Amino acid sequence: MVSVGWLIEQLGPRSFGLILFIMAVIAFVPGASFIVGVLIAWPAIQMILGHDVAVLPRVIARRQIAVDRLNRAIAFVAPKLRWVERFVRPRWPTPFQTTKRLTGLIMLLLGLTIISPVPFSQYLPAIAVMLLALAYLEEDGVALLVALITALVSLAVTAATVWGVVETADWLDPVRQHIQGQE
Repeated sequence: MVSVGWLIEQLGPRSFGLILFIMAVIAFVPGASFIVGVLIAWPAIQMILGHDVAVLPRVIARRQIAVDRLNRAIAFVAPKLRWVERFVRPRWPTPFQTTKRLTGLIMLLLGLTIISPVPFSQYLPAIAVMLLALAYLEEDGVALLVALITALVSLAVTAATVWGVVETADWLDPVRQHIQGQE
């Protein structure tokens, strides 16, 4: 048996990528997006604060994983990661230290948008989180740039959605219509 905390510690700086990737995958599960959105805040705040490695809450870090189960998970994921590594590989290593705080802030905002109760609205931010996580796992500056652009598009879509909801609510508000009718 190995603890989750030990496993994350072994990954070092790449621990942010693994934690965020797992959360992004879980965000696609219907009904899980609210919890995942909140949980993304934990590593995002650590990134904003400039931590070198992700530190999990004790209740999660102490959880034990059987080595044979971990081996099966690695055997399942490894071929898929080899396919991804054809596109995502170490390039432009400098941006990671210089953009860690900005990336953490964007992750925090994406986590907040994943919480949205609008059906299917968690997919675009989850994809952005997944791309950011892959960029951190592989230390790929090019993938980081693509992921940040995707994140900004996701945040813009969310902002436009919120704006549309606010405008629609204003339009449907009978008190406001009554007041405007009296003027």
